[in-house]
Amino acid sequence: MLRDEQLSILRDISQSVAFADDRHGKMSQLIADGYVMKDGDLFELTAKGVTAVEEHAASLGTSDAEQASTSSDRLI
Repeated sequence: MLRDEQLSILRDISQSVAFADDRHGKMSQLIADGYVMKDGDLFELTAKGVTAVEEHAASLGTSDAEQASTSSDRLI
């Protein structure tokens, strides 16, 4: 089972969010576990990583689309 910190990293990658250098050290375990792959200087989620992010969002009862919609509604 993924820890919250690992899920946070996966979500950042899926949203193309840059993250602090101190989190790069944790990437090797996510790569070894098959959640992330490295493409040049960038990290990308594998199908397993995408599934983990989607399952986590579903377990919280919200989807990324709902979260984005809620966030944009607050800006209006």
